[in-house]
Amino acid sequence: MVNNGGRNLLEILNVRVVGAGEKFLVLSHGFGTDQSVWQRVVPYFTRDYRVVLYDLVCAGSVDPDHFDFQRYTTLDAYVDDLFDILDALGVDRCAFVGHSFSAMVGILAAIRRPEQFTKLVFLGASPRFLNDTDYHGGFEREDLEKVFAAMEMNYEAWVRGFAPLAVGADVPMAVREFSRTLFNMRPDISLFVSRTVFNSDLRGVLGLVRTPCCIVQGVKDVSVPVSVAAYFKAHLGGRTTVEILPAEGHLPHLSAPAVLVPILRHALSRS
Repeated sequence: MVNNGGRNLLEILNVRVVGAGEKFLVLSHGFGTDQSVWQRVVPYFTRDYRVVLYDLVCAGSVDPDHFDFQRYTTLDAYVDDLFDILDALGVDRCAFVGHSFSAMVGILAAIRRPEQFTKLVFLGASPRFLNDTDYHGGFEREDLEKVFAAMEMNYEAWVRGFAPLAVGADVPMAVREFSRTLFNMRPDISLFVSRTVFNSDLRGVLGLVRTPCCIVQGVKDVSVPVSVAAYFKAHLGGRTTVEILPAEGHLPHLSAPAVLVPILRHALSRS
């Protein structure tokens, strides 16, 4: 990404800070969405926090000219963006809520700057989406290659099929909203980021995360099996709790915010 200083970066990634609290809370969205995915969650946290919202560089709400295919080949570049935002805002300490892809970013960020984060909350998260020996990530390699081929062949048709599967619950509004943000992404960027995420494997570094963490996992998520939450608890290096969300789908902040918010509030209140 072209970055001519912190101010420019804040503009590029549409950074916003809302709320009147003294503590900072970062909400980082996952693949296929943008910061608008948090709109039904944010109002419940603005009294107690200054909430930092931003768009990942791959989001459709960001000018695609800023997506550098050479730079964003690994998750580390997204971590750099997060730190650049926090530095530009003067945020020394914060809680971090990361959904899916952004949970991976949060893991790496907490390893690099453990003093920066007071609490990590990972929603619909996985350290590896691919199955492996003695590990169930949810996807076989051949299945993923079929997904990538479908995205490349007819992106519109893939979105129309994938969005309702990901949302899971029968919430048409959530399907429409997720479809909208997926369609906003440039198809080549969407495919590139998908390959980066699904080829990532953070299992070997989980023990380096010492920050207190809460894993929030839905009971039925097409992208992440419930067993992954137990894997996190067994392998993260800090005190880790697990909250099983009584809601279906990979995007409860869209489909079931009333169920998610109390769990997030409780998770963030625990040290």
